[in-house]
Amino acid sequence: MDAERELEARLNWLRAAVLGANDGVVSVAGVVMGVAAAGSDSTAVLVAGIAALVAGAISMGGGEYVSVSSQRDAEIAHGRTKDRVNARPWSAALSSFLAFTAGAILPLVAITGPWQGLSIPATVASVLVALGFTGWWAAWAGKTPVLRSIIRNVAISALTMGISYAIGAVLGVTVI
Repeated sequence: MDAERELEARLNWLRAAVLGANDGVVSVAGVVMGVAAAGSDSTAVLVAGIAALVAGAISMGGGEYVSVSSQRDAEIAHGRTKDRVNARPWSAALSSFLAFTAGAILPLVAITGPWQGLSIPATVASVLVALGFTGWWAAWAGKTPVLRSIIRNVAISALTMGISYAIGAVLGVTVI
């Protein structure tokens, strides 16, 4: 495999894995923090988190497969031979599915652990550390600037979780 094809193959799974891990961490953290902020008990938070994990992992894997299959079809339609196609739908799907699942487990454990009095702060802290790590890992694997990757990852994701928490807090007070 030449260097350009190797890079494109690496970027295929890297993009899927980083997107999957980030989405797993952020979306499940957003769901469990929103449900917890609404005043739900720990069982409801756990059920919501597990449902978000399962639905998200399947959605990410399926979405990657469909998206990368479309890319593969377009490459072939524009004259690339099948042995020169860079898109690998199954590789992207599996990377995204597994990364989403791995990322989603952390906020689920953090919010439902035995430290119930500190579940929201524990979740926020663990998620920010995990996002910093995935930002670092993406930069390392892609050989790009580390600090920019970490800051971008943590800032966007923290904003997402904050909005989810605020919505849960507002709706929880309004409904109850």
